[in-house]
Amino acid sequence: MKPRVAKTLIFRAPAAVAISLLAQPAVLAHAYPVKPVRIVVSWPPGGSNDVVARVMAQQLTEALGQAFVIDNRGGATGVIGTDIVAKSPPDGYTILVTSATHVANAHTYKNLPYDTMRDLTGVMPLAVQVGMLVVHPALPANSVKELIALAKSKPDQIAWASTGTGSYTWLTMAQLLQMTGTKMLEIPYKGGGPAVIALMAGETQVFFVGIGSLTSALPAKRVRPLGVASDKRLKQFPDIPTIAETVPGYELTAWIGSFVPSATPRAIVERLNTEFRKALDHPESTKILGVQALDPMHMTADEFAARLKSDYGKYEKLIRSTGAQAQ
Repeated sequence: MKPRVAKTLIFRAPAAVAISLLAQPAVLAHAYPVKPVRIVVSWPPGGSNDVVARVMAQQLTEALGQAFVIDNRGGATGVIGTDIVAKSPPDGYTILVTSATHVANAHTYKNLPYDTMRDLTGVMPLAVQVGMLVVHPALPANSVKELIALAKSKPDQIAWASTGTGSYTWLTMAQLLQMTGTKMLEIPYKGGGPAVIALMAGETQVFFVGIGSLTSALPAKRVRPLGVASDKRLKQFPDIPTIAETVPGYELTAWIGSFVPSATPRAIVERLNTEFRKALDHPESTKILGVQALDPMHMTADEFAARLKSDYGKYEKLIRSTGAQAQ
């Protein structure tokens, strides 16, 4: 009897171990998080990416009982912060929040330190990003039509703020210049926050920026809004026309999204997707983000993966059409 029992135990042990190993990711996801989580925002404080990340982090901290800490790592149109996350342990404790520039960078940099589509996994797009064309109050242009006319009369004399080749602010402005046959002088900044400050100070005269970066500047009338990049007027700003009302066919909206290293267990990715959705749907979150036209953008991880693949081709085509040079 003893040999038979021993044989049975030996036969069953590997199966028990296999079941335990298969269940481990789900168990880890259920317990997650057991320590503070770092959210790397690949842009400076004050911009749309930073606003969305901080609003979400506050709700996550309160709901999950662990601190979700914001770490701004701006520079190189998001590449610096993205590289940090791509090379971090794939355990769910280092998360990236960045814009659709993440996809565009694949077409504007010759040698990225990571593979855009292979080294990171999209968790969920967090918010729709809509650009608003604003000018310094001293600039004699009260509409898109007047700005175009002024730019044509003074080629390369009007300075526009940029957050780097391939960034959303760059793409929206580059498309406008291309479609209107105008030329302005590009002045680069590290992010939306610093660029808005520069615009208010008069260092530049024009900026096509994510609305989340204009939280203080718009109400204080430190900048003058001329138009939005969406195909329809925004419910939050019904009096501000679309660019398309002056330049037919103009439209360019993007997203702010979340990512983790590609080897992160699927169960952790799914858990994060669920918790991010809850955090953004919290009444306090929708209230804060809604007034800035940063509407939540819910997708499953698989749906986001499909969107990333589609946007990869879309941005490649757009960047090539603008004649942008790889950095």
